[in-house]
Amino acid sequence: MYEQPTFFENDASQPLAARLRPRTLDEFAGQKHLLGEGKVLRRIIESDNVGSMIFWGPPGVGKTTLARIIANRTKAHFIDFSAVTSGIKEIKQVMEQAEKERRFGGKTILFVDEIHRFNKAQQDAFLPYVEKGSIILIGATTENPSFEVNGALLSRCKVFVLQALKTEELEELLKRAMTDERGFGGQRVNISDEVIAALAEFANGDARSALSTLEMAVLNGDVDDKGNITVTEETVENITQKKSLLYDKTGEEHYNLISALHKSMRNSDPDAAVYWLARMLEAGEDPLYIARRVTRFASEDIGLADPRALEMAVSAYQACHFIGMPECTVHLTQAVVYMSLAPKSNALYVAYGRAKRDALTMLAEPVPLVIRNAPTKLMKELDYGKGYKYAHDEEDKLTTMQCLPDSLLGREYYTPTEEGTEAKFKARLNEIKKWKNEHSRK
Repeated sequence: MYEQPTFFENDASQPLAARLRPRTLDEFAGQKHLLGEGKVLRRIIESDNVGSMIFWGPPGVGKTTLARIIANRTKAHFIDFSAVTSGIKEIKQVMEQAEKERRFGGKTILFVDEIHRFNKAQQDAFLPYVEKGSIILIGATTENPSFEVNGALLSRCKVFVLQALKTEELEELLKRAMTDERGFGGQRVNISDEVIAALAEFANGDARSALSTLEMAVLNGDVDDKGNITVTEETVENITQKKSLLYDKTGEEHYNLISALHKSMRNSDPDAAVYWLARMLEAGEDPLYIARRVTRFASEDIGLADPRALEMAVSAYQACHFIGMPECTVHLTQAVVYMSLAPKSNALYVAYGRAKRDALTMLAEPVPLVIRNAPTKLMKELDYGKGYKYAHDEEDKLTTMQCLPDSLLGREYYTPTEEGTEAKFKARLNEIKKWKNEHSRK
């Protein structure tokens, strides 16, 4: 049996966050919407009726801990699997063993940490075994599974969204760490409620970060001649080296800052754009979220005025995905400065908006017969594709065929500007319109 020793090993030398990992649902901090009395995930775990599922949430909210609790309660064989260190070969070994277990009436639960790190081929290797019931798959991811998990696999899994812990939940967790024998319960540590609150605030919803910072603060506290340890606000400030920035990744400030970044780039102000970028990243924002917003900006506010803007944005996203924080800050800075200095055009954004309005209000407009496919004899008899002209066969690579429905004939959605390279697209579009006008009269 292929099994990786990871979080199931228990060692007194482990970090505080590992020593205090909850053993039961009653010890679990946060996620009351899923694990409160009578809530769906709690019922599933307590009844040992676990199906394939994905835990999606930011770091330090309990995804791996929930997997461990399930492992301790289930009667199924439980395998812990890491997407960071495992490949196709290891996946197949585990799947083959799980299939043997199934034939003898056994169940196998496979926990895959950081499932978003698996590529499509690796994820595809799970699919037939999930479909047959050879394995029950539990994945954990910090990334949106809609983008990072294959659709076929995702459709067979229930997604549970885990939320960042509230400050009061982190305070409760830190106070328990001070009394629990697995934590500092056996030591004489003096720490005020105000310092506990400051540590909870600094952790920004991350239980692991809160416990790690507490551990560092205690280890660096003031020790008197009797062995008493005192943790002061100054101790915490020296450990963290910076104040927690005002930022709620799910609240108003989140939207205020991304709006500030977007509008600074639109206003061609690279200094302001870089400042707002730094504010978000240093407060703990996911760089991939920012990269996605920059990618949207590249087409919404620049478009064909500089087609390379989209290439730059996508490249920045890939760089962030490859290397992560803090190294990817420079790639995002490059993209943000490029967007700020690029010529601006919202012609594509406006074009889609116009077309969308017509698409929603004129839903039954038939596709002109001339541009319909005619794969069957009946369709040909009904004049599907009759009169179609293949533009590549024409001398000017243009035809006068009607491609819009009759009711929309003459409608114009895309109106190019004179900005940047879009001026060239405008000139080309005018040439095409002129040619069609001249040849449609013949």
